[in-house]
Amino acid sequence: MAPWWLAAVVAAVSVAVLGATGPAAAQDVAAGRTKAQACSVCHGTMGVAVHPEAPNLAGQPAAYLETQLRHYRNGQRQHPVMNVIAKPLSDSDIENLAAWFASIRVDAQGR
Repeated sequence: MAPWWLAAVVAAVSVAVLGATGPAAAQDVAAGRTKAQACSVCHGTMGVAVHPEAPNLAGQPAAYLETQLRHYRNGQRQHPVMNVIAKPLSDSDIENLAAWFASIRVDAQGR
């Protein structure tokens, strides 16, 4: 399990990135959805994780997702599975994947 502070850092970066760049606009959401089929094993078909160690991707800011995928691709961020998966992704693939996951509406409900 990730340290407690990691969630706070991720949330802070997400807010900063979203505020700075806004949502994705011109990317191909449909192409991202098709490409995301490979992500569903861990992150679920709609970006809600099915693997306990995988984060939810649904509703995350596109700019944040793009940055993280690029960091996995170039090795700046290390994860034994994600580095292999991200390595062959083109910039267009990354932008489309990010647009797809960012386009998913997430509703939070209390118990």
